[in-house]
Amino acid sequence: MEMKKIIVVGSTNMDMVVKTSHIPEPGETVLGGTFFMNPGGKGANQAVAVARLGGDVIFISKMGNDVFGKQSSRLYDEEGIDTSFLLSDDELPSGVALITVDEEGENSIVVAPGANAALGTSEVEAALKDISEKHIVLLQLEIPLGTVHFVAQQAARNKARVILNPAPAATLPPDLLQYVDVLTPNETEASILSGIKVINLETAKQAAQAIRQLGVTNVVITMGESGALLLEDTIFHVVPTPSVQPVDTTAAGDVFNGALAVALSEGKTLAAAVGFACEAASVSVTRMGAQSSIPYRNELIARKVSI
Repeated sequence: MEMKKIIVVGSTNMDMVVKTSHIPEPGETVLGGTFFMNPGGKGANQAVAVARLGGDVIFISKMGNDVFGKQSSRLYDEEGIDTSFLLSDDELPSGVALITVDEEGENSIVVAPGANAALGTSEVEAALKDISEKHIVLLQLEIPLGTVHFVAQQAARNKARVILNPAPAATLPPDLLQYVDVLTPNETEASILSGIKVINLETAKQAAQAIRQLGVTNVVITMGESGALLLEDTIFHVVPTPSVQPVDTTAAGDVFNGALAVALSEGKTLAAAVGFACEAASVSVTRMGAQSSIPYRNELIARKVSI
């Protein structure tokens, strides 16, 4: 079977990370520890994950014409990502994310989107002119919602499979969700979309059913160390994740989505793809940073992961 090409449309940021004892409360100052900068952005993280895990990926994004944008573009080339449709903005800066990571590996993130907020439909249209059933499109919500809607619509109309990672958390219009084949919220995002607070497996099942009624064919709720819940058509699958000691969860969801897209591009079943995604994400949380935490395919092979 011919491997499908994966088109990732999304954000590029430079992550500025501080490791500290705990995430500050409002008004609190915490003396932190290690500081480092790491290329990030949900779109970029997912594109890098696809490339490292063996997928054939095109990345569509917009950056500032500044040192962060130039550095990111160079790194994407080194990863083997097709950067033919990377755009540069002469007026807006590249996106920046300020990230605090506590001793348990949990994080708090504030994003200044910069040029990401100016990625418009006319700018992505050229990249989609040859889209077909031979493609998988992977989207997130750190670019304008109108652009997300346009890409999903064009992809679905041309029979490409659409995966939408609804992060950062937001309510979504049903006329967007009708174009989505696989929706991948975490527990918080699933709660917002469904109106049902996800606190355990039973409430996750209720939320998944409610989300499916909005028009999505398949729903995957990621639940951290509890693995993932898949509602495929009308059938539930509970997919476990390996037990690990987390260090930083910053890009775990992005690794999950990139791995999911790769497995589906190779013709794996959705349940098998979710299992592969859980394995890949479990490796990423044992490392600091966003793109620096993303595993390579040979690492999963060494762990005897079924791929």
